[in-house]
Amino acid sequence: MPDVQAAAPRLVIEDEAVEGVGRRGPFRPGRLVPARARMRVRSLSRLFRVFDGLVFAGVTAAAIAIARPTPDVFAPMVLGALSLLPALYLLEAYTFHRRETLGRQALRVSAAFGVVGVVVLLAALIFGRSQVDTALLASWGIALAVVTAALHVAWWRAVDHGRRDGRLTPNVVIVGATVNAERFIRTALATGDVNVLGVFDDRANRAPAQVLGVPVLGDTGSLLVHHIMPCVDRVIIAVNSTAQARVGQLVERLEVLPNPVSLFIDLNREAQRNASLAHFVDLSAATTDARRAFAKRAQDLVIGSLGLLAAAPVMLLVALAIKLDSPGPVFFRQRRHGFNNEAILVWKFRSMRHEAADAKASRQVSANDDRVTKVGKFIRKTSLDELPQLFNVLKGEMSMVGPRPHAIGMKSGDVESEKLVARYAHRHRMKPGVTGWAAINGSRGPVDTARLVQERVALDVEYIERQSFWLDLYIIAMTIPCLLGDRSAVR
Repeated sequence: MPDVQAAAPRLVIEDEAVEGVGRRGPFRPGRLVPARARMRVRSLSRLFRVFDGLVFAGVTAAAIAIARPTPDVFAPMVLGALSLLPALYLLEAYTFHRRETLGRQALRVSAAFGVVGVVVLLAALIFGRSQVDTALLASWGIALAVVTAALHVAWWRAVDHGRRDGRLTPNVVIVGATVNAERFIRTALATGDVNVLGVFDDRANRAPAQVLGVPVLGDTGSLLVHHIMPCVDRVIIAVNSTAQARVGQLVERLEVLPNPVSLFIDLNREAQRNASLAHFVDLSAATTDARRAFAKRAQDLVIGSLGLLAAAPVMLLVALAIKLDSPGPVFFRQRRHGFNNEAILVWKFRSMRHEAADAKASRQVSANDDRVTKVGKFIRKTSLDELPQLFNVLKGEMSMVGPRPHAIGMKSGDVESEKLVARYAHRHRMKPGVTGWAAINGSRGPVDTARLVQERVALDVEYIERQSFWLDLYIIAMTIPCLLGDRSAVR
């Protein structure tokens, strides 16, 4: 276990030098981005459209405010501006097809302005009652065109960089070095829709060293503990779907993973574009909803920023009290499980004597624990020690609401907690939270028995299945009353 007081973990996982280029395969980027940091092009394009719409409205409003045009010019300008966004959308200027050049994107934008020109011309003919001020229309059109061109160059470059950096392309691993795996990889090579990081196969004596250049990294036992798994968006079972017994065994074994698991469907025809993403069936409960994830992240940023601003004076006083109470650093950082089992450093105010800090949580806190300082007792009882986790929220490693992050290797009694419940890793299908459903339902503090671990996991899984924007607001609103009304929980 690395020293928890070391520098914070990188958001990317560098490839080991011993692997070499051959072991990385044709898809493997130089660095692996955690799945929590991945975005979808579709979600990003929605943001671009919203921003474009605001800019188009701003440019047009500024032109109207400065020139104060007559109605015969006002109407063409407004209708032209209103037609630009739909024209760009219909001409797929927000699709950002993979491997499409910037020149092709420029042609789409130019065609959209051709549509705007037609709309403006028709509007001028319909609403024009006198000589139309062509100079004003031309000035507005040029300004709008320059701004739009600049924006779409920026959008195209952002998407291109995101794809090359690994933040916009899903990472998958394949189970089964089969003909289906070859078909899947061949399609992925042709389209670039996904990065296939590796293949795992239990038939070690018959499995090749690689499949179309993608390395075979071991069996499913290796997959369960492989260091790349926090960066994997989906596990694809590529064995023959008619081999129901084998598929069932694989699903049962992979069920402990927080990563989504899917079965690749056998195709009797040549794979078409996007087949690498389209022809599979979800086999696990882990699902991704881009809109829900976007709403949750926006909620985290807004509430986390406001919370940090409001809590700043309190945090300053707590830091001062800790310094005056006992020697040692103000903060305590502990390596804990995050989304997809990613190891993250969670920040807390130090509540124990520095020399007695337990980074591995091998001994959970108990009532009247002699390791806890005087100030530590107060900040633990009031949960003020958790306030620095707002930094983890803003960084994207945690959420305001979610399963509480447990220390890696945490023990309940003499057994690691994750070994007591088969579905333990399911709680890592969502980012850990500062507060959560379990917290407001009585599951707070240490989980030092098998029964408490089972109750915590059951509540966490229930939350993941029910999660919504409004449920999160309810949990946040109920957190303080629950904490103030609970004097019995050991914290």
